[in-house]
Amino acid sequence: MNRIVTFGEVLMRLSPLGNKKMKQTNLLEYYFGGTEINVSISLANFGNKVKHISCISDDFIGETAIGYLRQYNVDTRDIYRTSRPLGMYFLEVGAVMRPSTITYNRSNSAFSGVTPDMVDWDKALAKGNWFHWTGITPGLSRGAYETLKEGLKHAKAKGFTISSDPTYRSGLWKYGVDPKDAIQDLMQYVTIFIGGVNEINEILGTEYGYENDDFIAASKALIEKYPNVEKVFDKIRIAINASWQKIKARMWNGKEFKETEAIEITHIVDRIGTGDAFAAGIIYGLLNYDDFKAMEFASAACALKHTFPGDINYATVKDVEHLLSGNTGGRVNR
Repeated sequence: MNRIVTFGEVLMRLSPLGNKKMKQTNLLEYYFGGTEINVSISLANFGNKVKHISCISDDFIGETAIGYLRQYNVDTRDIYRTSRPLGMYFLEVGAVMRPSTITYNRSNSAFSGVTPDMVDWDKALAKGNWFHWTGITPGLSRGAYETLKEGLKHAKAKGFTISSDPTYRSGLWKYGVDPKDAIQDLMQYVTIFIGGVNEINEILGTEYGYENDDFIAASKALIEKYPNVEKVFDKIRIAINASWQKIKARMWNGKEFKETEAIEITHIVDRIGTGDAFAAGIIYGLLNYDDFKAMEFASAACALKHTFPGDINYATVKDVEHLLSGNTGGRVNR
């Protein structure tokens, strides 16, 4: 059976109830999230064996976070503990024409203190065959960057498929490393690229447009620069407003271009983690279907994530397949 390994920060999200702003309330609800655990829990919900590697606080908050991962059958045996606090972020959920707003508190977090000597990568990667990372992780600290790179070296040596969503938050890179240089360095290990023209332009320093022909040209240029990349998958969001959007996807697999039909989401409950739901859908899809079906599955999984509050996609394979079969009316299942 396939075993997927993810590496990244576990965050606590704090948010006012509903669509309120912080100044409107003194009540907050919390969720656990973080790009890589969003992917890992979604994959576990799809029935995969998943391990998450991280460093979290050695207190009751960290213990609660570990319990949260375990309840979704994510292997936590290679999560390390530290005296630093768990990272967190605050979210005000927007509506209609008002966008959501996020601010982070993670510069001195438990995960930002991770160092390569903390992780026994031979042990952590044992019995695995797929490694997933995102561009956010190497932006947190030099230690996170170096630990990730060490993990990627080991994963490549073991013959892992390595997927990446290279999107990064430019405001995170505060330790003297240029994000473009770091992502270019890590790209040598990637086999499945989950990103679009924006990400390719950032990596290559190019200025491709957003039409399909531009996406194909950009994908070809990326593969020429990094021949280890086999396939490129791009999630496309068409925004009508903050509450009403459409999702579709396109791909270049080195041989052919294809795109999906758009799925309309007329009332968004929560859009945080939707890109992670797409990434998890691509990983599950490539392990079980052909490239186009994998992309359709990912697009549907992403659309469903918009209906769940919190960072995590709680949809099962059956839920995704139900949507793919054309059941978009939301009738009660009896």
